[in-house]
Amino acid sequence: MLQRILIQNYALIDSLELDLNKGLNIITGETGAGKSILLGALSLILGQRSDSSSLLDKNRKCIIEGEFVVQKNNHSIPEFFKSNELDFDKTILVRREISPEGKSRAFINDTPVNLQQLKELGVLLVDIHSQHETLLLNQSNFQLSILDAFSDHKDILQNYYFEYSQYRKLERDLKLLKEEETRSKADQDYFEFQFRELEDAQLKNFDIEKLEDEFKTLTHAGDILVGLEQILGSLNSGEQNVITQISNLYTQLLHLSKYNSGLAESANRMKSVLIELKDIEKELENSGNEIQADPGRLEIVNEQLNIVHKLQQKHRVNTIEDLIRIKVELEGKLQGIQSLDDKILQCENSLTSSRQKLTKLSTAISSKRSKSIPLIENTIKKLLSEVAMPNAVLKIENTILPEGEWGPQGIDQIRFLFSANKGIAYSEISKVASGGELSRLMLCIKSAVARLIELPSIVFDEIDTGVSGETAFKIGKVMQDMASKHQLIAITHLPQIASRGEAHFFVYKDVTGKKTFTHVKRLNSDERVVEIARMLSGDKPTAVAMANAKELLKV
Repeated sequence: MLQRILIQNYALIDSLELDLNKGLNIITGETGAGKSILLGALSLILGQRSDSSSLLDKNRKCIIEGEFVVQKNNHSIPEFFKSNELDFDKTILVRREISPEGKSRAFINDTPVNLQQLKELGVLLVDIHSQHETLLLNQSNFQLSILDAFSDHKDILQNYYFEYSQYRKLERDLKLLKEEETRSKADQDYFEFQFRELEDAQLKNFDIEKLEDEFKTLTHAGDILVGLEQILGSLNSGEQNVITQISNLYTQLLHLSKYNSGLAESANRMKSVLIELKDIEKELENSGNEIQADPGRLEIVNEQLNIVHKLQQKHRVNTIEDLIRIKVELEGKLQGIQSLDDKILQCENSLTSSRQKLTKLSTAISSKRSKSIPLIENTIKKLLSEVAMPNAVLKIENTILPEGEWGPQGIDQIRFLFSANKGIAYSEISKVASGGELSRLMLCIKSAVARLIELPSIVFDEIDTGVSGETAFKIGKVMQDMASKHQLIAITHLPQIASRGEAHFFVYKDVTGKKTFTHVKRLNSDERVVEIARMLSGDKPTAVAMANAKELLKV
């Protein structure tokens, strides 16, 4: 319940603090006095958007603070605090601050929160019924929520909402997988051709540098053999070959070194040259023996090099390693395409399982809803009779979706039909109900639902629109009964309803200097008599009005 509200620098309110009662709290005042300002302030701490235009003094910030006490049987609010990692206490302090620059800050128990969190908590703390909320009566979601409140199947509904969300996700996943499959199948042949081309090239067996060297050798084998023959001839053929000459030079130096020790080093170096030349001679002979003019092998090497060069050019890379990397990537793509079939099959199986669960859950929900319809109709009919609509009837139609179809709320398509008088055919509420009838119907629905759900505080903003006399008296009785289990805050112009309150607040304007301010005063017993009398007869209550007011307050 809302225990206290503090308002500073908001609209026409400079500073205001109200302590509210647990039962029925009545708010009255002249039209334009500022009753809607109180609702506007309350809406801000429940998460509504704000702007700096609502500040009374544009140089000071606006502060609105509400203190709520959580009832013992309320479980939703502790769950909210847990899921949002906030410290829970049975007394909840909600504060909203609006700076002159229009910046807004929100706090729950002095912890900063965002506007969405404030809205989520606000829904759990207060239900505000405005004059325009009767439009909800024609909305299918609202109608279903009424039916579900009577059906007492919260756990099944939660399971259904979860399963329906999973089902919709699986549908989206399957659609994306099939779209991907269509695209992939179009590319599969191309990927397979490229992969096979690289696979057949046996790239891991290639040594490109070695092949290129072999290609040059085979291409110029004749020139190499002729050149080697000439070199070997110079080294070892004829009387004046190089090796013989070096050998003679070495012999001479070795002989001379006997007479000059300084020549010994030169003789050793000449010996090394001779040994090196003989080694070169052997290597050149071996090379000459290995090199052959082999047109067949040249063709094979040339073909292998052409394959590699074409692949490098085709894939715009420079190395064998790059080609191998591309081959691995293509292999991964092909495996991915092949695995799509498995993913699609798995998704289709999950969808089948989800459909079975949805069928079971939605059938159970629909059964409970169908069983609740007579109970709702009878409950609302009884309450309508209590608010001077004895012949009014609410009829609920339920159309089941075709097999295999589900909606976010199940398979039920609910429609509220209404007849306010005997002999009048049932029709949609908006087509047959007047403003006063809509207000009373909504009051009856709220009264019925309030007994079933965890809702600490209910605010009625002129729900008595379009009614008067005995009807107003009966509405006040219904609201008084509701207030025995829920805190009610009612803005009203009717004395029959105002007299039912446990606490009565009077809203009025006052001009101080050149400014107009809105004030709220909690009335004592004598003041309540005067206010009720004023509501009965005008600004200057007569003795009869005073007597009637006292009588109303005794009821």
